[in-house]
Amino acid sequence: MQQVFSLVNQLLAGAAETRQRQLKIRTYKVIPLSQKCGLLQWCEGTQPLGEYLTRTSSSSPGAHARYRPKDWLVKDCRSHLTKAGTAAEKRFKAYQEICAHFKPVFRHFFMENFPEPSVWFEKRLAYTRSVATNSIVGYILGLGDRHVMNILIDLQTAELVHIDLGIAFDMGHILPTPETVPFRLTRDIVDGMGVTGVEGAFRRCCENTMHVMKDNSESLLTIVQVLLYDPLSHWSLTPQQALDIQRKREQANQDNVVQTLISSGQVPSSGQAIGIFGPGESDIGLKTNESRENQNKLAERTLLRLKQKLNGLEGNAQLSVSGQVNFLIQKASDPRNLCKLYAGWQPYL
Repeated sequence: MQQVFSLVNQLLAGAAETRQRQLKIRTYKVIPLSQKCGLLQWCEGTQPLGEYLTRTSSSSPGAHARYRPKDWLVKDCRSHLTKAGTAAEKRFKAYQEICAHFKPVFRHFFMENFPEPSVWFEKRLAYTRSVATNSIVGYILGLGDRHVMNILIDLQTAELVHIDLGIAFDMGHILPTPETVPFRLTRDIVDGMGVTGVEGAFRRCCENTMHVMKDNSESLLTIVQVLLYDPLSHWSLTPQQALDIQRKREQANQDNVVQTLISSGQVPSSGQAIGIFGPGESDIGLKTNESRENQNKLAERTLLRLKQKLNGLEGNAQLSVSGQVNFLIQKASDPRNLCKLYAGWQPYL
């Protein structure tokens, strides 16, 4: 996946519009040592969004506790959404109640870290561009599991770094609680963009990125095809593995896990190496008893959907670039889609 991101960066650097806006995906080095293990580069100077927003440390609480102390607690929001069950209307009502008692605060990140007005504006723009690029590329590649501990923010550049890429190529659609949004565009994410929100810079950068993806679809499809058909590449999920992912997260309170690691010194308080939500999740991509024939059929379907995305085919309609981007933004921010997500994804953040 990092190789795919590197190719995307070359394509973005080769187009005038995206090069001018410095659109790119933040990557990190990966060195495979065997089929099941390897080395990952440490992402220096970054912090998970979830740690900044919802940290529970009494000495340094998260932004929601500091700026909105009278709002519901994060654990109460999660519990309220879980108790709503799976009925669509009940879940939608519960989500609306959470939103009424839990307001976004991510704009304060830029005030805290970049108090100089010109720097504040520059970093907020860099953040907006980074969100746009990651959203479109992530959608094309079907990248899922984008909860707030799988997205890091660089404390110097304000760019996003996505980690834990085990669920890709729309595998999030087969989870026990299927993912219903194309990328993460929740209220806190939008709050960091300023008063214009998804309009202006974000929308333009999404359209510019989508143009580059479409114009270079053959190059993109070639490298993805190699990945999908590679007999050593384990990218698909079995139904049991999909079930295990959310079961393990249901059993563990992610805030307590992270805070325990921080307090014990196993993870620095700046917290770059996150993604620890239960034992065994590092095996997300491993196949069990899956024949090559079945994997090839799955690869064919995945490639077909990838081609449809690059051709602007959404549902039964053929959309222009601006139309497709507008469709995706609406889908990603629709409360009726967000309320259906797994509670651990924390769609209210």
